[in-house]
Amino acid sequence: MTGSRSLSSGLRALRPAAFGADPSGERLARIRRSPHFADGVFVNPEGTRIRPSGNSTLELAKVFFRKDSRARRVPTSTVPVHPTTYADLAKPPASGLRLTWMGHSSVLAEIDGHRVLFDPVWGERCSPFDFVGPRRLHPVPLPLAALGPVDVVVISHDHYDHLDLPTIKALAGTDTVFAIPLGVGAHLEHWGVSADRLRELDWHESTKVGGITLTATPARHFCGRGLRNAQHTLWASWSVAGDRHRIYHSGDTGYFDGFKDIGAEHGPFDATMIQIGAYSEFWPDIHMTPEEGMRAHLDLQGGRPHGVMLPIHWGTFNLAPHAWAEPGEWTKAAADAVGQAVALPVPGRPFEPAGDLPTRAWWRDAALPLNRKWPVPEITPVASREGLDLVGEG
Repeated sequence: MTGSRSLSSGLRALRPAAFGADPSGERLARIRRSPHFADGVFVNPEGTRIRPSGNSTLELAKVFFRKDSRARRVPTSTVPVHPTTYADLAKPPASGLRLTWMGHSSVLAEIDGHRVLFDPVWGERCSPFDFVGPRRLHPVPLPLAALGPVDVVVISHDHYDHLDLPTIKALAGTDTVFAIPLGVGAHLEHWGVSADRLRELDWHESTKVGGITLTATPARHFCGRGLRNAQHTLWASWSVAGDRHRIYHSGDTGYFDGFKDIGAEHGPFDATMIQIGAYSEFWPDIHMTPEEGMRAHLDLQGGRPHGVMLPIHWGTFNLAPHAWAEPGEWTKAAADAVGQAVALPVPGRPFEPAGDLPTRAWWRDAALPLNRKWPVPEITPVASREGLDLVGEG
């Protein structure tokens, strides 16, 4: 037994710090009490395939390494980035709501006098190692230290492109609060964040930070950082409500009917941040296409165009077989088809959803042209109590 314990301790010592830590003690007991935990794992709101199966793994490898598709999966020239400065963020937003997309799923939201930082990834690679793994296709728009104080950091789940060890270690030295899904606190404590700064939530649970309410809402995805991926940490989307504004961050998710319920309970939203990149036919249940992302936005808004959609989870890392510029092109086409306002800022450019929106297709300056017809949501006029409104199907 002593030899076995020594071997186990030695293996733990060799485990990369970026793998984080497994939940234990009261945290693990709370996980086991969750209504969304069954048979030893967290479960999705709908049946979900999280990995390619059978021969599809070989087919994926063929597609991923095909020479013609490789050229389209990365930009052909320098990706434009707005060099966010202190002056950009020093003056409070006139409308009370301002969003700054830093790339991928990282967004600084200034809402009703509070600063919320979603899924901050400032590291060079989304990987447990600094010498291998998907590398940035553009630099971060500003150093993390130049961002200024943040009231709350929100994490959607524990994958490397959303929960970044170097970034969390830098934020551990501040006094910011972390709003996180159930189980993710084990990683953060392992990396030096004190337990009293963690607000660890199950789906449908809320916490208040100053004058805003943050609610963990369902998503259709999965978790895991280490070799075993025991599904002992939850994934979530997030609703944030202030005195005047409401916003939503999807995290990573496949499309599911639950968006309608989230919208009915927490919406409508002034702005949504919706995942529209890193999708594939090989994993259709865990990431949305831009068409599905637009349908999700409409569901969240009660079935009709409302507010502003900010597409996220694209442009920064090469994580799927589709062309680098495809999410931007497809989202723009989907928005035009349903008459939905969409913000298309270069990384780092702040904008107010109530003001002039950035809508230029900037990615075309750094990509091979894509000439195809994009599948888009259909809209159908239906009767409502106020009269006839345009309402999204699905």
